[in-house]
Amino acid sequence: MPLPAPNLDDRRFQDLVDEAKRRVQQRCPEWTDHNVSDPGVTLIETFAFMVEQLLYRLNRVPDLHYVKFLDLIGLRLYPPTAARADVTFWLSAPQEEDVIVPSGAQVASVRTDVEEPVVFTTERRLRMVRCSLDRVATASATSVALADRTDDLAAGAGLACFGDRPAPGDAVYFGLTAAVPDCAVLLRVDCSAEGVGVDPRRPPWVWQAWSEAGWTDCEVDQDATGGFNRPGDVLLHVPADHVESVLGRHRAGWLRCAVVEARAGQPAYQNSPRIRTITAATVGGTVSAVHAEIVRDETAGVSDGVPGQRFPLAHPVMVAPDQYLVAGVLTDGGWQEWQEVPSFAQSGPADRHLMVDRVAGEVVFGPAIREPDGRLTQFGAIPPKGAAIRIPEYRTGGGRRGNVARDILQVQRDPVPFVSTVTNRRPARGGVDGESVSEAVARGPLLLRTRDRAVTLEDYEQLTKQAAPDAARVRCIPVDGAADAVRVLVVPDLGGKPRPDLADLAPDEGLLARIVDHLEPRRCIGARVSVEPPYYQGVTVVAQIVPAPRTDWDALREAATQALYEYLHPVCGGPAGAGWPFGRPVHSGEIFAALQRVPGVDRIEEIRLYGADPHTGQRGGAVQRLDLDANALVCSYGHQVRIVRG
Repeated sequence: MPLPAPNLDDRRFQDLVDEAKRRVQQRCPEWTDHNVSDPGVTLIETFAFMVEQLLYRLNRVPDLHYVKFLDLIGLRLYPPTAARADVTFWLSAPQEEDVIVPSGAQVASVRTDVEEPVVFTTERRLRMVRCSLDRVATASATSVALADRTDDLAAGAGLACFGDRPAPGDAVYFGLTAAVPDCAVLLRVDCSAEGVGVDPRRPPWVWQAWSEAGWTDCEVDQDATGGFNRPGDVLLHVPADHVESVLGRHRAGWLRCAVVEARAGQPAYQNSPRIRTITAATVGGTVSAVHAEIVRDETAGVSDGVPGQRFPLAHPVMVAPDQYLVAGVLTDGGWQEWQEVPSFAQSGPADRHLMVDRVAGEVVFGPAIREPDGRLTQFGAIPPKGAAIRIPEYRTGGGRRGNVARDILQVQRDPVPFVSTVTNRRPARGGVDGESVSEAVARGPLLLRTRDRAVTLEDYEQLTKQAAPDAARVRCIPVDGAADAVRVLVVPDLGGKPRPDLADLAPDEGLLARIVDHLEPRRCIGARVSVEPPYYQGVTVVAQIVPAPRTDWDALREAATQALYEYLHPVCGGPAGAGWPFGRPVHSGEIFAALQRVPGVDRIEEIRLYGADPHTGQRGGAVQRLDLDANALVCSYGHQVRIVRG
């Protein structure tokens, strides 16, 4: 039996004629005679006959030739990308000296019987700076001057944190003996219950640290004081740009707790809380880690002085880089830097350029091409004979397996003195598997069409996916009223998070900057490109469900709530499970169907939909159909499921 021949294009003569006539109707509406007697239709049929012959010959080309042709036009497989996460190292106790976590320290998930651990590597050194409380001051919203209250606190008199009637802008300042960037600071506070009127679970305040750019918000990991109304601890994660500064004639690493405007439904302070004693200490630190092994100072080989040399690396699969690789070549004059380029097309004989095949794990130097007149043209310089090729640093690993959930990275593979535990306080994001051959084959025609230039909306989408393979969804839309402007809407990879909030749906600045840098040299001259997240329409579903006999009500409520989050998911929800379609309205009928599929549901009594603003939390009235803007996505916002007896 002969091998089946691949059918690369299954269009026939009539399909081509019909497609051409449809395009005529779209672009030349004044052409109304589509009968076979029309000379234009005759030309269409002539070209359709010729194209059909070409398609017939193209379909005789086997898959191997097709892949080889793609290789000739420069198509390369995309390498995997590595997930990233911030890992926090916790000290066993406050230390008298600084504790350092070296760059390249490895943390991993727990090994199981069926799964190997997921290993992350820290990208830089973390210094956990010891600190203590040096100064305490207060300031009111109406005065910029700080009142030093250190002596009052030392004398045991205590201090009122804010004014007699706390107002937005009142603040209490804590001066540490040193700046503590990236550190976790524990404030142990003894206070009395005088800050009445406030909800102790969500006081109207913000914790900030002084940086070169001004006051920067700190993350509050723990607040056991109830808004300074009972003795307890406040655990802060200080941002990376924390620096020492002079405030109130005292130099310190300043933190502050400032009163802010209360949001809707949030009680405000009626009286100022009062602190009796307070201490500060560094108890941990946070550093970024990547799901990859960092290989440093690897010698790839020795040059033999001929063009087109290829040097395999010890680890064949490299992750997609944040920046181009720089290699070192040892010559008689010492080490030279050779810069990675995407192609040798613009490289001259003296340019120290190289290319990197990250899937094969090879370093490639420029070839020599024989011209029609017989002379050789060298693209890129050739390393001298006997020169050692050294790669200072590259990364290997990556893939979707690195998108671990929070609190999964708990094992120190490289123990650090005085560090007791380690964890990732947020899920890891950004890991994408390398491209397969079948995916590259499907991408080949798009590469030929765009030619690395953004002209149409589809071109922008394709180039954005090239720049950010870790983005979950990309959509390009024109800007109303501006013919030369487009908006590129980017939905980040959520790492399989089933219940994302608005913060998870916002692409990080690094992802947006990478897309902008890739699109900038490829856009049309004069075109304006904006890269941003789409508008998210919050949706709250209130459902009333009658359970089947002998069904656990709590389990059914949780399963039904989870089904709502999954169906109204912007990345993996919707009718096809590939993400909620842009602009598709939400109808109560499909919510009925999604809940009816949950095991244990006997019937659905009532479904009500509420539109919500995920930024402010305001909800609209109950509706049966919630319309979305043409380029908006849904975002679940606090579904409510009631289980009732039938």
